[in-house]
Amino acid sequence: MPKFKILITAFSLFFLVSCSSSSEPAPEPNNTNKKPCENGMANGFPCNGYDLMLHLPLSTFGSSKGNDSWGWTDTTTNKEYAIMGVYDGTVFIDITDTEKPVYLGKLPTATASSDWRDVKVYKDHAYIVSEATNHGMQVFDLTQLRNVSNPPATFTTDTHFTEFGSAHNIVINEDSGYAYPVGTNRDGTYKGGPLFINIQDPKNPKSEGGWGTDNYSHDAQVITYNGPDTDYTGKEILIGSNENEVVIVDITDKANPKNISKISYPNVRYTHQGWFTEDQKYFILGDEWDELQIGINTRSIIFDFSDLDAPKEHFTYSATTQSIDHNGYVKDNTFYLASYSAGVRFIDITNISNKSVTEVGYFDTYPDNDDANWHGAWNIYPYFNSGKIVVSDIEKGLFILKKQ
Repeated sequence: MPKFKILITAFSLFFLVSCSSSSEPAPEPNNTNKKPCENGMANGFPCNGYDLMLHLPLSTFGSSKGNDSWGWTDTTTNKEYAIMGVYDGTVFIDITDTEKPVYLGKLPTATASSDWRDVKVYKDHAYIVSEATNHGMQVFDLTQLRNVSNPPATFTTDTHFTEFGSAHNIVINEDSGYAYPVGTNRDGTYKGGPLFINIQDPKNPKSEGGWGTDNYSHDAQVITYNGPDTDYTGKEILIGSNENEVVIVDITDKANPKNISKISYPNVRYTHQGWFTEDQKYFILGDEWDELQIGINTRSIIFDFSDLDAPKEHFTYSATTQSIDHNGYVKDNTFYLASYSAGVRFIDITNISNKSVTEVGYFDTYPDNDDANWHGAWNIYPYFNSGKIVVSDIEKGLFILKKQ
């Protein structure tokens, strides 16, 4: 594993972790955290069209590996927070002003450390799962971050939900107020399929069954449907990435979920994760093993889901890199893709209906290579109104980017 490049001075690190606990006004940092993308580089990282606003290495958090990430905007204060999973827990950083970020603290893992941790947010609460044995689901009230007197703090869980053990991932439909852990025990009641947990009362989750008819679900997206197939308008629809196929399930009635359809694709290796376009017509899918096992360039499979009963493959996008694609999300007409060793890629999907998408920018958080391996960018969160973009990197920590 390459050694981390420490991109902040010792003084800056002290400033990050102690500024809000001091009674004296904190001095301005000597050097700006922002590193513009100029001539294809930003502070040693290859880039195109996106500036580096902030980089915090894993040493900032006293951890050795990074994994998932998400974000939270406090609607009371309008402050923005990055949330990042690390090997031994979950860390919280105030990134409202990237010139004066504050590492607020860590919520330790519920049981053991793990390479896999996932977090989503609902009603000012973070919901965290892990593949650590018997981890269950941690519920953390994010409003605690408003008043941390001596950062970095060691936080405690507000609710520890233990009606399941480990989980690979968690999905939340903010419209309905349900959380869906996926990738739980394959030998359990739902065979690793999604669990249904009512979180409308955020600190009091309640189990309401699950879906175990299909294969193990590695990841999923759940939406309240408002797309072109009017047969399902207003229904709660789950799109599951289930290792060898994509499944579409109506889960509106938690006691009686109904399979709508399923679809696979050529050269399937490991159906990993996907995301709807905002019009809910197309679904962009990543396969995590195809680049490595087949030897192809980074591949995204785009499906036409305009008829949920009869999904069909629309076309395949092949990138210029050979890296393994991981998690991707859509905001407006951009597909934001965490692509491991190739960093994060920004893909214009304006012309997706005409079977054409185009990479329009990138930021390579792992400049060592762009090979098909499991190093580099794990996740990207593009949903802050400010335009800040959170990127979590396995080896190099937290990045905050912004389009030029």
